[in-house]
Amino acid sequence: MEYIYYGIGFLAACVLAVILTPAVKRFAFMVGAVDKPNQRKVHTRIMPRLGGLAVFLAFVGAFFVIAPMTDELNWQVSSALLIGGSLIVLVGALDDRFDLSPKVKLLVELIAAMVIVFYGDIQIDLVNLPFGDTFETKWLSVPLTIFWIVGVTNAVNLIDGLDGLAAGVSGIANGTMLVMAIMMGNVTVILFSALLLGSIIGFLFYNFHPAKIFMGDSGALFLGFCLATLSVLGFKQATMISFIVPILILGVPLSDTFFAIVRRKLNKMPISVADKNHLHHCLLQLGLGHRNTVLVIYGVSLFFGLCAILLSQTSQWVAVVLIAVILIILQLGAEAIGIVGKSKRPVLNLFLRARSKNVSK
Repeated sequence: MEYIYYGIGFLAACVLAVILTPAVKRFAFMVGAVDKPNQRKVHTRIMPRLGGLAVFLAFVGAFFVIAPMTDELNWQVSSALLIGGSLIVLVGALDDRFDLSPKVKLLVELIAAMVIVFYGDIQIDLVNLPFGDTFETKWLSVPLTIFWIVGVTNAVNLIDGLDGLAAGVSGIANGTMLVMAIMMGNVTVILFSALLLGSIIGFLFYNFHPAKIFMGDSGALFLGFCLATLSVLGFKQATMISFIVPILILGVPLSDTFFAIVRRKLNKMPISVADKNHLHHCLLQLGLGHRNTVLVIYGVSLFFGLCAILLSQTSQWVAVVLIAVILIILQLGAEAIGIVGKSKRPVLNLFLRARSKNVSK
């Protein structure tokens, strides 16, 4: 019977997002929360931001519709997520309008993460390693959890560069969490994942290419915050290499962030300096076009999600082999599209040299 309520919550969130997004669009123009084209932007006309406000309001509205109907919901965790999410949306909305300092945003993100850790009592306190070993994080649990939440929050924000990209990738990651939460019977994660997925899909009606509104920092930060929190809540007690599962689910934003850090370090640039060499930029430079680039990244995100589900169901040895194969594919793909640098392709160059030697023989 509980699953009927989750379905109702999903539909309620989707309908609310569809209804609220046009109103938020008008509000964004009214207050001047708009995104103007520049040399880094792909769009060529002024676009309204604040779309994340519609996602958040749909999410919260559906929660208060459906939460009283569920019996096993963890209200302390729910309150922490709503409070922390509200802080994130507030600072994101203010940034959409006033372009806040990165330090101000980081401060609020840290406060929101601490709400999750201390008020919600959600921490990464145990990591299950391969072959039955466990690692208790002990005093590292608080800083590790805060680092994870803030890191994922900003990773999702970094990929928000094309119409529907961050929303779609977040939706796929969230859908993967929903499937795994159902498999694990985690009621709280099931409910929040269903509501978030409904809110994202409703918003995508207006955000997919050609977009009528951008989600802005209010949306990208909120989605990242929710995904980070739900991943900790849902998988900290998983029985199979638990720290790998959420990393795989969030593979697209996390790998893009990782390669961005490596790229800027190799080029002796500050990590905070923006560039046009993210995953979506590289695919656009290959001539895929806006819509096809987004669909390809959706496919990559879906691949990561399916691997995460498979990983949670396989034996230890198969899991280790699967992880190794994924890492090789990830490295080869990154080198092929030049996400680190057009000339920095060590594995591909090694393969090409070995191939040329075999041909010469």
